[in-house]
Amino acid sequence: MTDTTYDISRIDPLEPDALLLIEGSEREQAALYPPEVRHAFSPRQLVECDVRFFVGRAGDTPVVCGGYANYGTFAELKRLFVAPTYRGAGWADALLQTCESHARGEGLTLMRLETGEASPAALRFYARQGYRRCGPFARYAENGSSVFMEKPL
Repeated sequence: MTDTTYDISRIDPLEPDALLLIEGSEREQAALYPPEVRHAFSPRQLVECDVRFFVGRAGDTPVVCGGYANYGTFAELKRLFVAPTYRGAGWADALLQTCESHARGEGLTLMRLETGEASPAALRFYARQGYRRCGPFARYAENGSSVFMEKPL
């Protein structure tokens, strides 16, 4: 990550900036995965499950979003997405660090996530951040597409 200052704050997933980024994420996921293997929470589910959700902005432009759900014994990363023109500038690192820091602050000691085999850049990113493959957790089952990862916090 560079010396850039990243403006990241917690917001309601139903706010316009969050919805704009979630829509971008949905378009990308729909191009890669059939509906039966896409497990991303809808904006309403993010609210209903009390996901701690964050958006990062470059000036007034929303460029990154994501959050985590607190399951009591672990956290699950949700909806990490960087707008394509801002990729490679450290935004994903900054957002992930924000989520991990907040989860640690809640006393959680493990972050988990679900992504997919058709997302090699995401798999490389999470591996660089110290995430390792694990088996399915919570409500997930093996489906031939999902990749499950975790990292001690």
